[in-house]
Amino acid sequence: MRQDLARLVYEDMGFEDLTTQALIPSSMRVKGRILAREEGVVAGLDLALSIFKEFSVQTFLKKQDGDRIAPQDVLMEFEGEARSILSVERTVLNLLMRMSGIATLTDRIIRVVREVNPTIIVAGTRKTTPGLQFYEKSAIRVGGGDTHRYRLDDQVLIKDNHLALVGSVTEAVERARKHASFTKKIEVEADTLDQAFEAAQAGADIVLLDNMSPEEVETVLSALKDNNLRDKVLVEVSGGINPNNILAYAKLEADVISTGYITHSAPSLNLSLEVDGN
Repeated sequence: MRQDLARLVYEDMGFEDLTTQALIPSSMRVKGRILAREEGVVAGLDLALSIFKEFSVQTFLKKQDGDRIAPQDVLMEFEGEARSILSVERTVLNLLMRMSGIATLTDRIIRVVREVNPTIIVAGTRKTTPGLQFYEKSAIRVGGGDTHRYRLDDQVLIKDNHLALVGSVTEAVERARKHASFTKKIEVEADTLDQAFEAAQAGADIVLLDNMSPEEVETVLSALKDNNLRDKVLVEVSGGINPNNILAYAKLEADVISTGYITHSAPSLNLSLEVDGN
């Protein structure tokens, strides 16, 4: 993690922070703070602390990841060499703003969903920014959501392209069961009632109903229940789910709603870093 964070900083800095090196003497020390400019849920403070620590900047957390924040709230105070603080400022803020934006959107969606279905899980997908997936997934968790898969080795997820090449849901599940450890769950993406039914009969742990309308999802759930298969599988719904339609899915008796919206469409939360001048 330290190496990854350092890479992010030095990718931005290059050989040197030319402006700061030209204007700021190496002996100057400053104090400052990170402020909220809008309401939300903060995430990424531990990462910001780690970056500052790597550059010998003292930090004092005023908020914790998961806290609700309002404009002008102080999230963190710091003290150290001015050059170091100015050089890492943008990387620290970008991570905090991106992660806090995801946590805030996740929290807002979950609060709405909980009003109609207190038990359903809201999860993210792997529609994340390459290189930032760990941070974005962590932000989902801070916002109260489920991270789903962090990486491809977390779980077997048999998707449409896998099925197009294997040719059979049952065959795909059997191959996956032989290859994967008993510790790994097997999930099958189903586009139709027949695929969902076959996946449940084949022994999949989870059936993902992909890009189905709420009415189609209800039909699948009823069919699984009528054939005594509903209790044998978790049912996840996904595909095109956003704040405009999520309540229609939340009212159903699925177990999980997964959506890429909370990562790929989350706006960054407005934060700022200020230092005290002379």
